[in-house]
Amino acid sequence: MDFVTKLPKSSQGYDTIWVIVNRLTKYAFFVPMRKTDPLEKLARMYLKEVVMRHEIIILIICDRDPRFASNFWRSLQKALGTNLDMSTAYHPQADGQSERTIQTLEDMMRDCAIDFRKGWVDHFPLVEFSYNNSYYASIKASPFKALYGRKCRSPVCWAEIKKRMQATRDRQKSYADLKRKPMDFQVGDKVMLKVSPWKGVVRFSKWGKLNPRHVGPFKVLEKVRFVAYKLELPKEMSRVHNTFHVSNLKKCYADEPLAIPLDGLHFDDRLHFVEEPVEIMDCEVKQFKQSRILIIKVRWNSRRGPEFT
Repeated sequence: MDFVTKLPKSSQGYDTIWVIVNRLTKYAFFVPMRKTDPLEKLARMYLKEVVMRHEIIILIICDRDPRFASNFWRSLQKALGTNLDMSTAYHPQADGQSERTIQTLEDMMRDCAIDFRKGWVDHFPLVEFSYNNSYYASIKASPFKALYGRKCRSPVCWAEIKKRMQATRDRQKSYADLKRKPMDFQVGDKVMLKVSPWKGVVRFSKWGKLNPRHVGPFKVLEKVRFVAYKLELPKEMSRVHNTFHVSNLKKCYADEPLAIPLDGLHFDDRLHFVEEPVEIMDCEVKQFKQSRILIIKVRWNSRRGPEFT
């Protein structure tokens, strides 16, 4: 489960899509809604759109959206006998299925934006129909056939929809193929781990480009799946889950350990190292004809040495 937000508001007031994907058959539900809809209404939509069609779900994997993390939603799923799992950063539980579905959905709607305009909700059943009746190489069938065991009878306008759908899927595949390369590590290999800078506040400095993009090396402890590895992390990274997708790893070819100390980097659970202001060094007021602007010089806790903005 996931959400697509910030869509053009339709005449009915819908601006969000609730995306629900069946992990086995890839069958998807696209439920239009309002971003401000209360959770009680979300629960009624869930019972109407999912439970009524395909009985009670055994397991739900979702992100840590406040709606899914609320006591009401947890209590509802517990009463229905559903196990609710929250996905964590860099842990391949969901396998990116909802994210890939959302990318395809957005691409489809973008292709039809000129035709749909603000009436996208009126055409939404055709979008869901075309998605669920397209061939998937992973299951060697369409999601509709995988779910119901037979082909779906198509409407008259199916040819045009199928043509747009195929163009969308080909474009998504071309994007993925550009970055796809085989990567395989063995137990005991040394790898570098990809990290990203995350400033405490907005800054106006070019030095951020010189921040390290990989830290390590770290030892591979276990190959969890074809695309996931468990690493031996130091205590400075105790907040980070030790299982990572292969796209976040890089082979370490150096014979000696790289000199990238971790004591100056403060990681959060998403592998962002945070640089925060330490102290105010100086203040002055710039006087204009009708206004006064306060200018403050700030020192940051940068691991490269003194850094000021």
